[in-house]
Amino acid sequence: MAGSLIERTFNILEALAREPGGVNLQALAESLRIPKSGTHRMLSEMIRLGYVRQDGTSSRYQLTSRLIAQGFRYLSASGADIVQPILDRLARTTGELVRLGVVEDGNQTWIAKAQGTSSGLRYEPEMGVDVPLFCTASGHAMLACLSDAQALELVERQGLMDFSQYGPKAPRSSTELLERLQLVRQRGYAWVVESSVPGTSALAAPVRHFRDGRVLGVVSITGPSVRLPEERLHEMAPLLLGTVAEIAEASPASELFG
Repeated sequence: MAGSLIERTFNILEALAREPGGVNLQALAESLRIPKSGTHRMLSEMIRLGYVRQDGTSSRYQLTSRLIAQGFRYLSASGADIVQPILDRLARTTGELVRLGVVEDGNQTWIAKAQGTSSGLRYEPEMGVDVPLFCTASGHAMLACLSDAQALELVERQGLMDFSQYGPKAPRSSTELLERLQLVRQRGYAWVVESSVPGTSALAAPVRHFRDGRVLGVVSITGPSVRLPEERLHEMAPLLLGTVAEIAEASPASELFG
């Protein structure tokens, strides 16, 4: 993988972010197609700066919390405090996990959340990761705002259609995905049951720019399917749509949507 020094550095950081258990030097160098000696030099510098650590037992390299802390510091200073109370209120009302994802360059990444339940079954997914578009409610909410051709292009570009990784009710073909997107366009929101993760259901709607209508982000409600059968998802839809409208109105005051 050719590229400038800074590009290689970010490639290493992104690779380590995908491997919370750590990765050894040889595997990292091979996956990024960077010489092992050069990879070692960059990792050593990242260790010196406090962004990477090396496990003393396994010799695997891992990210430290420093990069995560920088991200949260940015969110705290950039207007997330404006959006967070809105997410908190929806979480309390529904009793489920509420998340906000931002959309940029055809990708969607979770950046904020509010947990609505403190007991019983809880869904606690990773934050800061790209959302699989073809099988998630939030992905469908985003894709439905595009033409069919644009939606399929983004799904193909993401390259995550390994059905064994997802739920039993995930779309199994482009035709099935497009049929679901048509339903989303009709309703104004997306819903899935055991599509992304077995045993979970989700509801999602896009946050649009208050002037030009472009998609800024997506808000979702997610929880165990035993609590969120399809009927319950549709019952919560008005609450969700009210929330995304409120966030859209607040978005000019937040750099998260700049």
